[in-house]
Amino acid sequence: MSVERRSRLTPDARRAQLISAGVSFLADHTLDDLTIDVLAARGGVSRALIFHYFDSRQGMQRAVVQAARDALLHATLPRPELAPEQRVHDVLVRITSFVADHRGTFFSLVRGPASGDPTVRALVDEARAANAERLREALIELGEPDSSALRLALRSWVAFAEETFVALASEQADATAAQADHLPEDLIGFLELTLTGVVAAARKARI
Repeated sequence: MSVERRSRLTPDARRAQLISAGVSFLADHTLDDLTIDVLAARGGVSRALIFHYFDSRQGMQRAVVQAARDALLHATLPRPELAPEQRVHDVLVRITSFVADHRGTFFSLVRGPASGDPTVRALVDEARAANAERLREALIELGEPDSSALRLALRSWVAFAEETFVALASEQADATAAQADHLPEDLIGFLELTLTGVVAAARKARI
């Protein structure tokens, strides 16, 4: 029966199914752990079929990282109906929720630049650039002057926020239930304070 179901999938649907299996794998594993054999086993297909759709392990990993990146960017897409300050806060709330629900996927994205594949690194960098640009647009609406210093500061802050999520993960494992309940709210407040400080520093910079 399973063979019949697989045979009814179009090539695009089969490829999408395999990519989805790869993204799900990242929930509990790193990108380096995702091999041809692993994806073939999870997808219930042969190694040859994996190579047919992705050409190589690197091609497979790129496709999975791109899907994970797109999921993050979609989940944190700014809501244009909100005022700029509310929009920034809302994005921080939703990215915190995304990390909580898809921690492994997020960590694989953050660690993507450690990959030897320049395409994987570029995909991750594109996500960081997109998030920084979203922040810049909201800040300009608030009257913040645009500058190279602001752009640089926001790119750096996005990387800082990513590392904050990663560092906090190990602390959450040891936190009591009562402490864990306060972590998301406290984390969002902390990130908002650091963002305010970075923007203020950029405003005074001469670069």
